[in-house]
Amino acid sequence: MPLSDTWRAPLYEALLRHRSARPHSFHVPGHALGQALKETPAAPDYAAMLQLDVTELSDTDDLHQPEGVILEAQHLAAATFGAEETCFLVGGSTAGNLALILAHCRPGDILLVQRNVHKSVIHGLQLAQATAVFLSPSYEEASGLALIPSLSDLATALQQYPQAKAVLLSNPNYYGFGVGLEPYVELIHSYGLPLLVDEAHGAHYGLHPELPGSALAAGADGVVQSTHKTLTAMTMGAMLHMQGNRIDRPAVRQMLQLVQSSSPSYPIMASLDIARAMIDSAGPILFEPALACVSSFRKRLANETQFEAANLPIVQGQEGLEACYIDPLRAAVQDRTGTLSGYAIQSKLEAYGCWAEMANEAYVVLIFGPGTRDKDVETLLGAFKKISETLEPGRDRPNKSGLGTPLEVTNDREVHSDRISDPIPFGIHLVREQATEIISLQEAEGRISGEMITPYPPGIPLVYVGERFTQATITRLQRLAALGAKCQGASDSTLTTVRVWVKTV
Repeated sequence: MPLSDTWRAPLYEALLRHRSARPHSFHVPGHALGQALKETPAAPDYAAMLQLDVTELSDTDDLHQPEGVILEAQHLAAATFGAEETCFLVGGSTAGNLALILAHCRPGDILLVQRNVHKSVIHGLQLAQATAVFLSPSYEEASGLALIPSLSDLATALQQYPQAKAVLLSNPNYYGFGVGLEPYVELIHSYGLPLLVDEAHGAHYGLHPELPGSALAAGADGVVQSTHKTLTAMTMGAMLHMQGNRIDRPAVRQMLQLVQSSSPSYPIMASLDIARAMIDSAGPILFEPALACVSSFRKRLANETQFEAANLPIVQGQEGLEACYIDPLRAAVQDRTGTLSGYAIQSKLEAYGCWAEMANEAYVVLIFGPGTRDKDVETLLGAFKKISETLEPGRDRPNKSGLGTPLEVTNDREVHSDRISDPIPFGIHLVREQATEIISLQEAEGRISGEMITPYPPGIPLVYVGERFTQATITRLQRLAALGAKCQGASDSTLTTVRVWVKTV
């Protein structure tokens, strides 16, 4: 793709100028701009990469006190994504979520949070020693996948907890399903509170007419986006966007210094600069090849194989949600015959050289981005066709009303059945001081969990430390284990046993 006259990547260009001056490095990092590896035949590509890996110098600026090219790069990013202020993140969206929570919550403060959030939000609550009021998710009817809480549930929580400091929502979900946030913003702002949004999977939103609008465009105050997930930044490259006067921007900047490395990666920051410059230079054209690819893929997948991708239009008025949508660049694929779980589909695709983003009991999730081309789709469709040949043809899908299987929908809704939780304190001292023991998962009903068990991906905890095991949770964990799901935080990777708090007399 040719560069336009508007191409400008100040941080990346500064690194190129620094390299072209052939500097002699007497500073960290120890590889000295790759010199230490030039005579290592096994790693020539690595040596070339290191030529842009520098530290805070007079011509490369400082992420924690930006005054030069980093500040300029962040200003350009803010203009591109529609923010008043943008901060570069070198620790992924995790760093942004931590900073937003720490900036707005003190020990004991209440944060209204949807129940199905990434584990980084829980870690932020722990670090802040804040108190969470969890709101159960709503569910998209056809797929059974969890969305943000209904507007009515949020209104009830705001009335019940007027002392809350902020509201944090995660939108869209890992599967590309999301909800229009405008009415949520209006409601939350009517209480004088900021809306913080984990928009990790929506960095590309609002950048093409066929893509959903961004949380910033809806009026959210603090928005975290994983630029590396759906745009062209390197892994761990993300951005935190801020606007309006409801968010404590100085506190956010201070907390970013606390949670981010004092030696940030310049290649990662430069990749953020380049990702933004590509958007400014190419405009919506950047996404058109991928949009064409995924549109063709969905149609041919349904017509030529035993699989189908969720592909829903905007639906108005479901469960108090103003508008549900699906990201056109993400395909949640299910086996219509009911034969293969999402985990099994993922494994079979890998055998044909196609690596999916994630899987769960029913779906495998595929992401199409600026680098996706027709040849990639042909390879992917070829893999699905070969897998289809091994499946029993002609069977009806398990749930004719939509793609979700009844078992999955029921399990999710039972596990997250409480609409609005009682306040849950996330003090670190509880985790450190509480005595625990190992018991059989089958015997855990009614016991309090001593570990946070998180299917990964998507990184949404199924059970928290301090949360009581229910039979629905136990059944869900058993099913995940049987299907081969990987869970972080579990002391027993097989989920045969779990760690619980020792009963007190």
